[in-house]
Order: sequence, then C-alpha cells, then structure tokens
Amino acid sequence: MSKPIFEGSCVAMVTPFKDNQIDWDNFRRLIDFHIENGTDAILIAGTTGETSTLTDDEHLSLLREAGKYINGRVPYIAGTGSNDTAYSIGLSKYAQEQGADAILVINPYYNKSTQKGIIAHIKAIADEVDIPVIVYNVPSRTGTNITVDTLVELSKIPNVKAVKEASGDISQVAEIARRTDLDIYSGNDDQTIPVMALGGKGVISVSANIIPKDVSEMAHKALEGDFEAARDMQLRQNGLNGPLFIETNPIPVNKALELMGLDTGEMRLPLIEMSEEGTKILKDAMLEYGIELED
Repeated sequence: MSKPIFEGSCVAMVTPFKDNQIDWDNFRRLIDFHIENGTDAILIAGTTGETSTLTDDEHLSLLREAGKYINGRVPYIAGTGSNDTAYSIGLSKYAQEQGADAILVINPYYNKSTQKGIIAHIKAIADEVDIPVIVYNVPSRTGTNITVDTLVELSKIPNVKAVKEASGDISQVAEIARRTDLDIYSGNDDQTIPVMALGGKGVISVSANIIPKDVSEMAHKALEGDFEAARDMQLRQNGLNGPLFIETNPIPVNKALELMGLDTGEMRLPLIEMSEEGTKILKDAMLEYGIELED
C-alpha cells in the first residue's frame, strides 16, 4: 500500500479576512501557528475557509500563496471541490501546479448527482491530475450520501487514495474499511477516535484551528495504539466540539479564534456574527477546557 497523505491531524484552516479582502499577514501567521503546534497537514480552501464566498481570483490566490508559504513543511491539501465538474478540474490542475500534495473533492451539491454521476464527476477530476484525491463525503452539506458501493468503485481509480468521512455513520465507516483500501479520515471532530479505532489515519479537523496540539496528540495516541489515552482526550475535547458547531461552521470557530486573540476578521455574508447566546456557550466551554482568552 502507498504511504498515507498524512497521519494525525489536518487542520481545515479558516480564511482570515480584513476589510472584505483576504488578510495575507494573518493567513501566514495562522500557517506558522499550526506548524509550530504540531499540526500534521493543512487544508486550504475547505468549507471552514468560507470557500463558497471566495471570488475566482481569491480562490486561486489562496491555492498559490499556500503552496509558496507552506513550502513542503507539512503536507498541503487543497480544497478544489465544486458542483461544476469543469470548474473543479480547473482548480485541481492549478492546485497541483502550485505545489499541493493532494486535493479534497466534494460530491456535487445542489444539483445532487446520482451515485453513477458522483463516480463520473470524481473520475473526471482525478484523471486530470497526478496527485492524490481525497473524496469528501458530507451529506449534511451536499444532500447526498456517497454510498459504500460508490466508494468501492472510486477506490479503483489509481489516484483516489482517501475519503474524508463526515456522514456520522460509524457503520458506514466500518464497511468502507472492510471493503476498500482507502485511507479514512474523520470529518467529524467528535468521532475521530471511533473512526481511528476502525483503522482511520486521522482527522481533517475544525477544532484544530484552536487546539492544534491537542488534536494532533490525540490522533497520534490512537496511531500508537494507546486508545485509552486517546479516548480520554476525545471525551474531553467533545465538551468543546459541541459548542464549536452550535451555529453554522465556521461561525463559532472564527469567534473562538477572536476570543483567543487570533482575530480572523469579519464573516462574509450569508454567514454573520455569532449570536450573544451562542458566544456565551462557546466562551464558557473554552474556559472550562482551559483555553486562555483575551481580556
């Protein structure tokens, strides 16, 4: 079997904005923050990065600047998914040119392709690049679950190497592990250790934006076979994971970064500032976890 794209924790990094423009200084600072705190890989331009509100030029700029600044220090995964196959192909080819180590590709949302259409969509993208493809299954966003049968077919494509599983269905994860040789990454922070207990290689994490060292350590405990310690860390982190998703991601994680003094700027419409009630719940959870907050 080929070497996994990464093992441990990959942060689905937020995109910082200032005056409705990408804040490049903060972007670089966040990358350094993650590398210094043990994050094993970085995903740029995923859902948590508010990709759906980026202009075409901004999306290309993110992919380009990430390649330059990460510069091989950790694996760089580029979010190049779209419900337009041709558009996704263009992004994917560009990401490869800019040094991405892998791409993350979602199944078509809104137009909600059939399972055969999902296979055709991802194959068309994979055929145009040489780097590994991670299939992203997140039915809550796309409206369609990628079935195990479909993943079996996708696993036959040479450079489809992994799946980010966010269906929330542990039985489905078990069947993917049983029937394919795909590397499995948890797409839900509250299920990282259950997924890894079934052979998963790690997590593509929202929570790692604020607790990168802890998420990486937890995943590596599981990789080392110390599931007792990993379980304890998972349960502790779940006290934080819940509040991080009480409003639409990435609203809470951006607020959390602001509370920590790592302000990532304003949200872009249609996402709005976190509610006062939600902020209080999040702040209390962060304090209970032991995160130091700015005054």
